[in-house]
Amino acid sequence: MIPSFGLFLITFTMVSITPGMCMILSLTMGMTVGHLRTLWMMLGELIGVAIVVFVCGLGAGTLMLEYHSVFIALKYLGGLYLLYLSIQLWLSKGSLSIPTDEKTQQNTRKTNYQLASQGLITAIINPKGWAFFIALLPPFLSPEQALVPQLIILISGILIIEFLSLNLYCYGGHFISKIIGKEKNVKILNRISGTLMAFVAVWLAFG
Repeated sequence: MIPSFGLFLITFTMVSITPGMCMILSLTMGMTVGHLRTLWMMLGELIGVAIVVFVCGLGAGTLMLEYHSVFIALKYLGGLYLLYLSIQLWLSKGSLSIPTDEKTQQNTRKTNYQLASQGLITAIINPKGWAFFIALLPPFLSPEQALVPQLIILISGILIIEFLSLNLYCYGGHFISKIIGKEKNVKILNRISGTLMAFVAVWLAFG
């Protein structure tokens, strides 16, 4: 289990650090709401990833391969969701955008819940995440050992790597916002973030 676990972590690290739905979301939120607020999104995203891995590990995820229409529907649903977020950013609306002086400050607890929900939803409707874990998990799960303990070990490693990757993108977005100047260019930052989100939406739906 140890050698295969190490190989799994190396493989997942290479996949995790590549741009995707969750990483672009973290980059965008690093630009708009800052690192501390983005941690709420990360919490929801990590819960979503854990759910996806556990379901795929139990074998239920293979149903998506048998019913290809479900996978296709998930692709377009994910693309439409990101497109919705990108439009919200372009209009400087929604919980992902940088607040303007004209906006009434929302309740902090409610907003944090919204950010966590967006992370959770993004992770669960990410079809490439499902496809990756459906394909990758079986070779690293031994039929001679109890399934749940193996999944717990794998999920623990996955969440640590995913959290580090999310932070890397978030800090990258925060650095970009510092260069552009958040206070003077609120709409520019929101539209850059919205454009990035729209690009991933199209790539997800048609890639």
